Amino acid sequence: MIHSYHDGTKHHFDRFARSLGYLDWASQPDPFRHFNGAPECPLFPRPGAFHSVIGDILRHALGLSAWKELRGSRWSLRVNPSSGNLHPTEAYVVCGPTPGISTAAGVYHYAADRHALEQRCAFDPDEWQRIVGLESAQWFVVLTSIHWREAWKYGERAFRYCQHDLGHAVAAVAIAAALASQRASIVPDWPHEQIAALAGIDRDQDYVDAEHEEVGCVLSVVRSHESFDAGPMAMIDRDALVDAVRGGTWAGRASQLSEDHIQWTFIDDIARATQDPGRALSTTPRGQFRSQNNCSVQLPDHPITRLPDRPLLLQRRSAVALDGRSAIDADRFFALLASVLPADRPPWDALWWDPRIHLALFVHRVDGVDPGLYLLVRNPRAVDALRAAIGRDFSWQPVSDGLPLFRLAPGDCRRLAERVSCDQEIAADGFFSLGMLAEFDASLQQFGPSFYRQLFWESGVVGQRLYLAAEAAGTRGTGIGCYYDDPVHQVLGLTGHSFQSLYHFTIGVPVEDTRLTTEPGYAWERAGHDGGACGHASPRPRNAAAER
Repeated sequence: MIHSYHDGTKHHFDRFARSLGYLDWASQPDPFRHFNGAPECPLFPRPGAFHSVIGDILRHALGLSAWKELRGSRWSLRVNPSSGNLHPTEAYVVCGPTPGISTAAGVYHYAADRHALEQRCAFDPDEWQRIVGLESAQWFVVLTSIHWREAWKYGERAFRYCQHDLGHAVAAVAIAAALASQRASIVPDWPHEQIAALAGIDRDQDYVDAEHEEVGCVLSVVRSHESFDAGPMAMIDRDALVDAVRGGTWAGRASQLSEDHIQWTFIDDIARATQDPGRALSTTPRGQFRSQNNCSVQLPDHPITRLPDRPLLLQRRSAVALDGRSAIDADRFFALLASVLPADRPPWDALWWDPRIHLALFVHRVDGVDPGLYLLVRNPRAVDALRAAIGRDFSWQPVSDGLPLFRLAPGDCRRLAERVSCDQEIAADGFFSLGMLAEFDASLQQFGPSFYRQLFWESGVVGQRLYLAAEAAGTRGTGIGCYYDDPVHQVLGLTGHSFQSLYHFTIGVPVEDTRLTTEPGYAWERAGHDGGACGHASPRPRNAAAER
């Protein structure tokens, strides 16, 4: 089923993956989900309140970064990027009694448009303390996807984009958590069925039929000095926590996002085929990559190597166009590439597997580096496999002693980069563009069908790091989900499914649209606000326009 879906949703020169072929604006999904009747808790900054940690992380990972307006049309941007600005990813918080939120333990939906928590479930705090621990400050973030939001525009290929976006969200949560002296990590031993019960998305009666949410993953958030290895969440009785949640008091019904829907059964099929049964922590290679990053490139002190600061997270944007003439120096180019090598720091420590994504680069304008086709190998284990799989007679010339970067072939590849990226000029107009090559069949054989999702997640994590590194370097990047799959493989001489290109990206100097006006993500960031008390049922917000 994996090969069937993956090959069936490839773009080709003579045809695209199946979609509606036009945008039905009447059925455009609402970009914000809310739960009618659920008590709401604002997360405005409140110094001294513990829940400001939760609010701080959510705000700088999944919140609104800005509002844009042009000729009467207004739409929001978010800290975590999304294909087409459609934002299929939803987030739920599961936590114990928390000052300023509730004296009960609870399950909450994060309402990004209002930076608030909607209480979906309240359950016995004594049960929470018995299961999680009396002194523990651990809490959990569950990420889900609404396939319909992406399928509305992209049809059958939407499942891929939902996984990209979820990977971006994982990285965003991990980085924002670290800024708050917390550590967020995916916990692999929870099966999808239990994650769905934990977040309440298995309550069919609370959702419109075509707008159900698909399980992504659960992240454990702990204080940064607490060790995750062997897993604080691994010590939790999953069955007991799920039973406590199921026995709690539930409130709210999901808002309807669209009047009409189209059912893409191919997406339903691949979602079922890649459901995760969970895996024992003892079988996961978490931490094995830590000794593999021998990069000796001297990187700038701030903020490429260290954690980005909060303003940098909020200023991240997706470039709409690049100027097609500016160049970057070799030192900054190498620093950008070094920033995506795995290490024992966020966002890489959020992942439980060793790196499976490598970068095929089309270098256009880098002072001191010849234009041409290059390869960055993010895991030294994969060098031999890549050499064996790449069927062309490339030079494999090392470029830097301190970076696993190889020049495959010199030459002007701007038109080639543009052509394979669905003829989009932005792929040729930057300093460089790239395709992310996944160790495909070997990963699926090792970890099972569900790892198809994780391959896209890792590409999203790499993309998020590139976004932030580009901003830190005074440039800008953008993810490219539309590319001609097999023509990319043909450039490298790849056949079969040993390696597959899953995501494209480009970085350069952006061309700003001066017609747009920009406002902060939230009104209280302009005027100041001390929030309000929890407990009021959430009202239906106005339907904000998504980017068109």
